[in-house]
Amino acid sequence: MAVSDSVTVGVLSLHTSKETKAILNAVEELGHDTEWLRAENTAVSVADGSATLEPAVDVIANRMLLSNTEQPCEELGLANTVSGLVPMLNEPQSVLTAIHKLSTATALAANDVRVPDVTLALGNQTLNAVRSRYGEEAVYKTAIGTHGGGTWKVGPDDPINAKVGNRYAFLQELIDREDARHRDVRVYVVDGEIIGAMYRYAPDNDWRTNVALGGSVENATDDLPETAREMARRASDAIGLDYAGVDLVEGDEGWFVLEVNPTAGFKGLYEATQVSPAPYIAKLAIERGGGEVDEDRVAELSAVLDDSRPSAQPADASAFDGEPAVIGYTEEVVLSGTSGSKTVLAKSDTGATRTSIDTSLAADIGAGPIKSITRVKSGSSKTSKSRPVVDVVVGVGGNQHTVTASVEDRSHMDYPVLLGRDILENYQVDVSRRIDRDAQDRPEEEE
Repeated sequence: MAVSDSVTVGVLSLHTSKETKAILNAVEELGHDTEWLRAENTAVSVADGSATLEPAVDVIANRMLLSNTEQPCEELGLANTVSGLVPMLNEPQSVLTAIHKLSTATALAANDVRVPDVTLALGNQTLNAVRSRYGEEAVYKTAIGTHGGGTWKVGPDDPINAKVGNRYAFLQELIDREDARHRDVRVYVVDGEIIGAMYRYAPDNDWRTNVALGGSVENATDDLPETAREMARRASDAIGLDYAGVDLVEGDEGWFVLEVNPTAGFKGLYEATQVSPAPYIAKLAIERGGGEVDEDRVAELSAVLDDSRPSAQPADASAFDGEPAVIGYTEEVVLSGTSGSKTVLAKSDTGATRTSIDTSLAADIGAGPIKSITRVKSGSSKTSKSRPVVDVVVGVGGNQHTVTASVEDRSHMDYPVLLGRDILENYQVDVSRRIDRDAQDRPEEEE
């Protein structure tokens, strides 16, 4: 249905996701125009003292995914540049606060929103010195992380570092209820309104509830007490986000806010509630840009998560749906655990379900603690072997992946790390490319 005073809504998102597509499709269904601000079509120019953005839009919904990149400041700086030219939902300053978990905790505490006790220290000695404050089990997290990545449970004697790789890390109080299955709740808030809520339950052999890690979901929209609902609204407002997924957990002493996510996914929420946040975000963007929407149509659209290919595809986006990055048969990777990081050579194996790392390497970086034991078949062998599995952060080509890797003695093998499909599914493997061979054959640089 067309409406008067049509506005053009841009979605700033350099990656391809169902959330971005759903927002763009909802804007069009509400009778307004769209642009997808991507690498293929976006430019900022300053000429004769005036700055302009191409393509031209009236308002922008910020969906920049910052937390799984090695250098989030690069893209945050881009968003900050654009926000100076066009009104933006989820402005960069608020997103910066949200993606850094310690910044989130301090902002919430300053606004009387209850959070678990946390400590971030810049030095290893200082961080380990406060470990006793957090009881027998504590949560150890990277300050910037995603999809449950960079999160461990640590015991009182587990050594920890002030950094995991290039990310600062911190200790957090473990919030749980006695004799209750571990769960948390994700509440999706748009412009101060709760769109839906879901309980998230940890998968088997894990304690983290993230849907991206295999957690199950259940509709909590009508079940959630008003105390938790109000806490979610206040948390989103305190961080300054126009839309957010607010994660809360209930302990024996009440509710606590864990995180406020500016790019929370829609899949799990829609699975649990049959409600998509996309039309509500579209509505807010349209109104912020000076347009009008049909409220009843917004409610109708929210019953479907329309992540079909939007018409806002840039004309020259030949690889619109995202050609995967290329990874070689061998690659240099950075492995990070709770007590250190190491750069090593790894071999790609598309036949392996799970990444595996050498026992001594796992010990050196503090990979773990051991979560469970898995049985793995090796090559053509009909028998399987039992191997411990641990959480480890693997840096590949500028991206960071947190995976549950198996640990084995690889001292007799050429490579201490084998990359499995848990990482390779994000890449295209070029078996002719070998980083170790390239290093040997590369000529010296001329000076």
